Amino acid sequence: MNRVYVCSCFGVTEKQVKDHADAGACTPRQIASACKAGTDCGSCVRRIQAILGRGNCPRRDLLNQGMPALAADTVEPEGLSEAA
Repeated sequence: MNRVYVCSCFGVTEKQVKDHADAGACTPRQIASACKAGTDCGSCVRRIQAILGRGNCPRRDLLNQGMPALAADTVEPEGLSEAA
């Protein structure tokens, strides 16, 4: 098995970065939140940017349309929005 490491500080591979991107991460910061890549020495951030490229990102598309990107994620369960 050939592993290409993107982040040697945390042992994050190119495949892991691509998997996080497929799961919805659109920016290096979102990749960092998912697996810590880019949060130590920072030398891998440009490589992460290159992997992410300018591909289709549903969240980025929503932001470009002026809509909140995380609206569906911030809906509170019924009954928790009111103080007792």
